[in-house]
Amino acid sequence: QVQLVESGGDSVQAGGSLKLTCEASGNIDSRDCMGWFRRPPGKEREVVAIAYGDHGNTSFAGSVKGRFSISRDNAERSVILQMSSLKPEDTAMYYCAAGISLGGTSCRWNYWGQGTQVTVSS
Repeated sequence: QVQLVESGGDSVQAGGSLKLTCEASGNIDSRDCMGWFRRPPGKEREVVAIAYGDHGNTSFAGSVKGRFSISRDNAERSVILQMSSLKPEDTAMYYCAAGISLGGTSCRWNYWGQGTQVTVSS
């Protein structure tokens, strides 16, 4: 079992920055995928950023590319989402996820955190 706990959500003004942290406990290692998803109000959940464990590559949703970065500390079993130049459309509940790498850029997401709210005002 893996438990994921997110922190760092807050209310900020447009143009501001936030750092979200997800700490994992349980049976997870550096080969697993870890990532961030979000669910904007009234919309479906969407991927934000993924850190692929087995080769260290990352990927981002087009809407956040260039503004967000993702990093993971395998020793601490944490993954961080650094968000800058925030926009009102970034407002969402942000969820951390962990899963098994299926190779390449494919992951099977088995574990989810409870979420942390990010609100960006204009």
